[in-house]
Amino acid sequence: MKTYRNLYQKMCSIKNLHLAFKKARRNKSFLSYVIKFEKNLDGELKKLNKELSSLTYNPYPLKKFIIRDPKTRTIHASAFRDRIVYHALINILEPIFDPTFIHDSFASRKNKGTLKAVQRFDYFKRKVSRNGKLINNQYNRNDIEGYALKADIKHYFETVDHEVLLTIIKRKIKDERIIWLIKQILNNFDSEIKLKGMPLGNLTSQFFANIYLNELDQFVKNKLKARYYIRYVDDFVILHEEKEKLSGYKNKIILYLKYLKLELHPNKSKILQLRRGINFLGYRVFYHHKLLRKSNLKKFERNYKEKIENLGGDVHTNQLLASIEGWFGYAMWADTYKLRKEIMKRAKLDSLK
Repeated sequence: MKTYRNLYQKMCSIKNLHLAFKKARRNKSFLSYVIKFEKNLDGELKKLNKELSSLTYNPYPLKKFIIRDPKTRTIHASAFRDRIVYHALINILEPIFDPTFIHDSFASRKNKGTLKAVQRFDYFKRKVSRNGKLINNQYNRNDIEGYALKADIKHYFETVDHEVLLTIIKRKIKDERIIWLIKQILNNFDSEIKLKGMPLGNLTSQFFANIYLNELDQFVKNKLKARYYIRYVDDFVILHEEKEKLSGYKNKIILYLKYLKLELHPNKSKILQLRRGINFLGYRVFYHHKLLRKSNLKKFERNYKEKIENLGGDVHTNQLLASIEGWFGYAMWADTYKLRKEIMKRAKLDSLK
């Protein structure tokens, strides 16, 4: 296995920090704290460089807030200066670790994402069902053969073990100063259990999550030889023609996760018939069509009402449609033509009130 040394100087260089600033600023250049930082950009980056070089860098305390999306989650936001450091670190580590990740890991990676994961699921369901072969006594054209093990890791971000994570990273990274910085970032999270957990909402948490669960990915692909496996953060799915085979996979995964000091969520880890439709990344996926999950529709309804209130009394049609354009881009991959048409009609009416 190739190992890497002497990375730290490049990581905290002004050149890398400047690149990291540009990434941290992306889509946020209008925010007051970004504008303030940029006014003295050279000075701020030199200050970060000095703190990092002298190993005196300490991230600021995280700001905690609650979101309901629709599930209640606790998000921890980092100070802008710390986000620059996190980008700088990932600029160095990503080219080392990302090539070791499996093709079918889709979260927080370039040219991946939810849409690519759902498209991959579509490809796998065709393979497993032999292009939609129907069961005996089928009721409709979605009554195809095949099964899916749909699972997620119980309280994943809360239970990531720091020592396990660092052990995995140290196999490749032999620069002790990089390890020191990672420890500074991990220890900045005030978790309920010492040396466990990572904050939701942190860039580094997303990246470290992939490093940590790449161990599971490699086990499933190389030891279990499961061909039709997809992971998105702590959710994963394995498709197969035989229910018994998936049951065997599940039992072996449960045992393997003990090595990572993790466990499957008992209520969210089940073997399901493909013909019933599989809930995956906000869609309910059948063979011939997809539906949006009810929770996503409720979330859209809440957000739509908030947008109406935020735009105030003088609401223009173009403003309102532009504000929901992103959701349309997501919804269009399900069978939502009539729904989107109704929403556009509603937006035009709301803009005239």
